Amino acid sequence: MKKNFIRTMGMGLVLAALSLSARAADPWVTYAGGSGPGQGKHVVLISGDEEYRSEEGLPQLGKILSAHHGFACTVLFAINPESGLIDPNYGKNIPGLEALDTADLMIILTRFRDLPDEQMTHIDAYLKAGKPVIGLRTSTHAFNPPADSAWAHYGNGYDGEKTAWKEGFGRLVLGEHWISHHGEHKQESTVGLLAPGAAGHPILRGIGEGAIWCSTDVYGVRLPLPGDSAPLVLGQVTKRDGAYDEKELDYGMRPTDRTAVEGKKNDPMMPVAWTKTYQVPGGAAGKAFTSTMGASADLQNDALRRLIINAAYWATGLEAQIPAEGAKADLVGAYTPTQYAFRDAAYWKERAMSVDEHRK
Repeated sequence: MKKNFIRTMGMGLVLAALSLSARAADPWVTYAGGSGPGQGKHVVLISGDEEYRSEEGLPQLGKILSAHHGFACTVLFAINPESGLIDPNYGKNIPGLEALDTADLMIILTRFRDLPDEQMTHIDAYLKAGKPVIGLRTSTHAFNPPADSAWAHYGNGYDGEKTAWKEGFGRLVLGEHWISHHGEHKQESTVGLLAPGAAGHPILRGIGEGAIWCSTDVYGVRLPLPGDSAPLVLGQVTKRDGAYDEKELDYGMRPTDRTAVEGKKNDPMMPVAWTKTYQVPGGAAGKAFTSTMGASADLQNDALRRLIINAAYWATGLEAQIPAEGAKADLVGAYTPTQYAFRDAAYWKERAMSVDEHRK
């Protein structure tokens, strides 16, 4: 019996080692959910944009949701299949999207992706199930497959025969597709003001007037937003008070930059966060929260982090559990975002960012 026990224990250790080895090889990261209102719920965060460093920001959001609120989180990345490394410029591969099959919430920050059928089917099934979506920054133009693709209707600005999908995923699900830089890119920052009549919304708990500041510019949208879209935060375009610095994280802009740009840029102000109901053809109705903020540098701002965490509670039916002061949004571990900018292939080859960096 003792020999059998040792043999069984030995096999258990081998299986555990194999499981750990397989998990270490996965091109995504998981953060186990613990105690908290989100316990038992699964959030999938999908990164993959060339400019706003979603590969940095979404792991931090996953850590916050897991460590402070109990959600189990899976963070996915754009992976170059030749190197096995994170490469935001590689637009045709985000492995692990099957995690959406068990997800209670999808948070997406991608840009102009053209994903293969076996990956898109999981996104499509998720949306047809009417499950909740949080879309950040470039997710308004999350996809851009070619015209002959089976997923062309997801593309930014789609204008094909599937008329219900006019202007693609961004417009149908999130409420807008790519329109413009409304503020001057890398020159004018964003101060978040509460939209008229929105102050009582649970997503805005703990979000003070003007508490949100982002060095990314306000995106243009068409007003009014479609359907039952309800603006929560308006983006005041603000001038830089100091000098432009092309090498500095926020290009020389600071949270103290509070001088509003005069003229039409702030009259009317563009919504930078809103809620809406979506329903893709053949699917159930679901709810979405969209913010055109969300670069990794933006997430230095605790009020923006809180806004997104509050939105995760709202999206998963936990809005009654958002405290009056808002959800806890403290950073977890070291967080050192890099400057938002396009980087060339040589940069990513030298950077050699592995998924293992985000397991810490």
